[in-house]
Amino acid sequence: MTVKHSLIALLLGASLSLASPVMANIQDDFDAGVSAYRTQNYKQAFYFFEKLAKEGYAKAQYNLGVMYRDGKGVDQDKEQAIYWYFLAARQGYLNAQVQLAKLYYENMDFKQSKYWLEQAKKQGYTPKPDDFGVGHDMSNDLTEDEQVSIYVLEELAKNGESEIQKVLGSMYYNGEGVRQDYGQAVSWYRKAAEQGDAKAQYNLGIMYDNGKGVRQDYGQAVSWYRKAAEQGNAKAQYNLGIMHDNGHGVRQDYHQAAAWWQKAAEQGHAKAQYNLGVMYADGKGVRQDYAQAVAWYRKAHAQGDAQAAYNIGVHYYNGEGVRQNKSTAKEWYGKSCDLGDQDGCDKYRKLNQQGY
Repeated sequence: MTVKHSLIALLLGASLSLASPVMANIQDDFDAGVSAYRTQNYKQAFYFFEKLAKEGYAKAQYNLGVMYRDGKGVDQDKEQAIYWYFLAARQGYLNAQVQLAKLYYENMDFKQSKYWLEQAKKQGYTPKPDDFGVGHDMSNDLTEDEQVSIYVLEELAKNGESEIQKVLGSMYYNGEGVRQDYGQAVSWYRKAAEQGDAKAQYNLGIMYDNGKGVRQDYGQAVSWYRKAAEQGNAKAQYNLGIMHDNGHGVRQDYHQAAAWWQKAAEQGHAKAQYNLGVMYADGKGVRQDYAQAVAWYRKAHAQGDAQAAYNIGVHYYNGEGVRQNKSTAKEWYGKSCDLGDQDGCDKYRKLNQQGY
């Protein structure tokens, strides 16, 4: 992760009291450094900032750290950048504390990152998602460092960042970098879902549907699936179709099931495409239409659905929605077999023995 912070922005906002001749000299040197930096005379800027930094001036120490970080006016040196940030941060300079927290987080030194983040928060700093990554390579074992990493993420999430709240929900759900905790997963999914995040709404629906982290409640599952589905989430649309088809949390309604599967199918959801094919074949929720059934089965098969290939074989065998052709039926049974469907293998062998 690249630390993004504008040195110029900081310099422009820096000013000191001119209460004494000594302070005036400091201000003059600092202004000279700013002026040199603006004209891209980085070596001259470095000269003034280094002079003031060695005298203990926190803003100059911070700016010197930035120049070491970016390699402007001096060879790039991350360790020197951290050293000068540290000196400024130790004097309570907020921007230096924030930069240290970022750099230590990048380097996965989460204890130091947490410490400087806490110092910055005492001065009113609010963590932002652009300041920190949303994760790192985590093992399944929860180490002390990973606990601190979660601390940083949770601090960001507490500020209402729905994307990070959703990430935390998934981490707790899957046990990635934390101990698996469905209750925590529900809590973070809910925070993001209540802000309108469609994926979090879908995930919260899953939790209610399966009774993980909450008491199973099909009505709540339907409610959250619907919120996500109305935002175009194909998985939620598919699941909402399932709920209507089974009568879970809603009155059984094949027409609604087909309607939601249609929406998901049109977005390329393979299972919805297959289910919609079945609805057209059986005339459930839609007018029976074998040609439409075959069309949707073809789309599902194109995504590797074995049962769809088998059903196309059945349609060719019976001449439903297509011209009857047992050789073509055998071909589709073979495709189903190749995808692991044993019934397709059996039908293929039988037709093959019959000479097709």
